[in-house]
Amino acid sequence: MGTSVVVKDLCITAGDQTLVESLSFSIQPGEVLALIGESGSGKTTTALALMGFARRGCAISGGSVHLGGTDVLSLDAAGQRALRGRTVAYIAQSAAASFDPSRTILDQVIEPTRIHRTCSRAEAERKAIALFRELALPEPETIGQRYAHQVSGGQLQRLMAAMALITDPDLVILDEPTTALDVTTQIEVLRAFRRVVRERQATAVYVSHDLAVVAQMADHILVLRHGRMQEIERTEQILAAPGHEYTRSLLAAARPAQREAGTPVTEGARPLLELHQLAAGYGEIGRDGRPAKLVLDDINLKLYPGQAIGVIGESGSGKSTLARAIAGLLPPCQGTILFNGRQLKPALAQRSKEELRQVQMVFQIADTALNPAQTIESILARPLQFYRQLKGEALQRRIRELLDLVQLPSSLAQRLPGGLSGGQKQRVNLARALAAEPQLLLCDEVTSALDTVVGAAVLDLMAELRRELKVSYLFISHDLHTVRAVCDEIVVMQHGRKLDQVARADYDRGPHHPYYELLARSVPELRRGWLEEMDQPQRASA
Repeated sequence: MGTSVVVKDLCITAGDQTLVESLSFSIQPGEVLALIGESGSGKTTTALALMGFARRGCAISGGSVHLGGTDVLSLDAAGQRALRGRTVAYIAQSAAASFDPSRTILDQVIEPTRIHRTCSRAEAERKAIALFRELALPEPETIGQRYAHQVSGGQLQRLMAAMALITDPDLVILDEPTTALDVTTQIEVLRAFRRVVRERQATAVYVSHDLAVVAQMADHILVLRHGRMQEIERTEQILAAPGHEYTRSLLAAARPAQREAGTPVTEGARPLLELHQLAAGYGEIGRDGRPAKLVLDDINLKLYPGQAIGVIGESGSGKSTLARAIAGLLPPCQGTILFNGRQLKPALAQRSKEELRQVQMVFQIADTALNPAQTIESILARPLQFYRQLKGEALQRRIRELLDLVQLPSSLAQRLPGGLSGGQKQRVNLARALAAEPQLLLCDEVTSALDTVVGAAVLDLMAELRRELKVSYLFISHDLHTVRAVCDEIVVMQHGRKLDQVARADYDRGPHHPYYELLARSVPELRRGWLEEMDQPQRASA
């Protein structure tokens, strides 16, 4: 059974800055409360306080948090350790930063049961495999024997959910748990989460920037801005008639509008990037020249100057591996990569400095892409020194220009990444790639970790940079709406193969490959009850 949650006059500060101000709300057993708001609004900070936890440099300076009859904020360190991972479970946003790369997945998933001594190891392993199956993970019997780097980002996020749920907690805090998932996998995970909440009458707090997902999960929505509650109401009421102007702005940004098309491809134009029969994977190379684990197979693609091509597909389809192969991070085992008509060497170390400069990558998770010990100035200075040999005043001036280019104040240059919001860190991530003045940006899920308002602003920025700098994009995403908004064509991938390529003019008219149609149908709609409607064909065919 779940437990009631009562928060009264919660205040959280960082030095003289107030992060959460006099926040009060309650959740009944079996209910799901969604916390929404743009980056930096206090969503995750509030959710963490339900466990009595405050980030480094922050303090819970006032108020109370009651879970059932327990005052969480009055517990000593031992009492809070006994609570966390047992009574309260937390599913974090960034699974990649939460798993130990040196231990098997199974050992980490069952660790909470060992710490809290809730069951034997054999029983914990059985529970873990059952959760793997419930969360629609591939090869549930053996996936636990792998290491974190051997599974996709979406699979790792679901494995983190299994780790949180394995102790049967009363309160589950879900912090952007479907951010890294493709739409088809997301549906399965949402079903699993909702099933757990309903069957066990568990209480849940759902932190998300995806309002369409929130509409399927939450009974109530609490809207935060700058640490202050703007409104709290039943989900149906928020969606139908939001009472606050800020809530209306969040709803308006929930689906990105289509940006301006890129430079039209003229007849006879030479492609910027050409892929011919590209194949890549991991493990030992066999006699046939192919690796033990083939991830990409027979990929053919042309991208022209000034063009943006989106690559979509489910988790594990090979999208990110495609970008890594083009960048030289994972040398292909077969096929060729041509850039401006010249063949690129397969491995990064074999390419010239000029070839490295022309192709840059913008990584998905800025938290792991940016060195937390370096200032923003140092992070941007490195590519400028390496590719442009800039120093002194010329270096400082270019750093200021790059920050201005991605619409960040120059005052942020002396900060560490930990002092920036998620949206600001992603802009620094983009600025670092642009420092090399590349012709091609490989963008790997660059808006997936951002709230709708900030994500829309980043997409607007990228469209503007494409016009100004004539840069081309290979835009990898599991979000079909985002890809449709910024790309001239969409490449559809599944199981490492290219299934379809759809031009912008044909986005809304077929015929298309059935898998593209499935992806289009699987994008959550911004209305209550959509997930139940998706379940109906399954029930009818059962």
